[in-house]
Amino acid sequence: MSYGLSVKLLQEVLPIEGEINTTAIRNNLHTIGQRLEDELGEEKGVYIEGCPRDWEELPRPDLPLVLGMNGGYVRSYDFKSRSKGNFEVIVGKSIKADGTSKRFGGVHCYDTKPQRRIFEVLTSLGMQMNQQVTFLSDGDEKIRELQLYLNPNAEYLLDWFHITMRLTVMSQLAKGLSKKDTEIDTDIPKELERIKWYLWHENVFRALQLLKDLVDDLEIVIFDGNSRIELKKLFKMLREFETYISNNGSYIPNYGERWRNGEAIATGFVESTVNQVISKRFVKKQQMRWTPKGVHLLLQVRMLILNEELESKFQQWYPGFRVDSQPSQ
Repeated sequence: MSYGLSVKLLQEVLPIEGEINTTAIRNNLHTIGQRLEDELGEEKGVYIEGCPRDWEELPRPDLPLVLGMNGGYVRSYDFKSRSKGNFEVIVGKSIKADGTSKRFGGVHCYDTKPQRRIFEVLTSLGMQMNQQVTFLSDGDEKIRELQLYLNPNAEYLLDWFHITMRLTVMSQLAKGLSKKDTEIDTDIPKELERIKWYLWHENVFRALQLLKDLVDDLEIVIFDGNSRIELKKLFKMLREFETYISNNGSYIPNYGERWRNGEAIATGFVESTVNQVISKRFVKKQQMRWTPKGVHLLLQVRMLILNEELESKFQQWYPGFRVDSQPSQ
């Protein structure tokens, strides 16, 4: 809920003398968020320690940890220049084989310890240097850079969700165009299905060949005549998708094989976290403008709540907080 609604709720349920206002609520939350930031270790850049010989002596590791990351945008407002815009928030979630999970997040332009934040989450889930970690992302270079040098047995994969999402949008757009509109004999939706099949089976080379042929055919049509806006839009999307697959080809595995083996291939679990953390609080429900600092500190407290660690953290800070007293026998 918003700070304003929080004030109204506290005034109703807590026997506190004096006035409670939104500024006090926000400042107290920022104080907690800043304390969490101060307790986080320093950013190192490389977190792989020891040597392979030492790692072999570690206990047998659990099944691979899976970590997915994605970004979302929050409305911003600069009080000095009175300018409006957006800034990016990066959110992630890591899951163990037994289903235990933890979330993390930060404002990209404000966070000074993004890798440390990820490393601490992985460590809290029991990560060892001899354990495999699967990193999934949408191909964004700045997100992938945050995943580097955290584990020697890491694998970095392009999220299948983002591939199939782009293909679905292009296929729907193509179905609305007739052969008269495209002026080519190729069945574009059928070709997109073939491309999807090749990518599913790790045949990036063949998928790029088909994409290039489609792009070349449509480029000639658009160059020669007055094409519909939808066709030009489809051409642009195909060209961007070709670049996207070409840039991320080395991170495309055999999704079909991984799926049959029960291994992670998509970040749907991260998409739900993005909606849970960003969209509901910062975008959809409250039409407010935010500062990067305000969002970042609020996120740290929000993650503590979602990870069900708020009470234990307060017990650490304030000994005696909510300690259950056992009745005397």
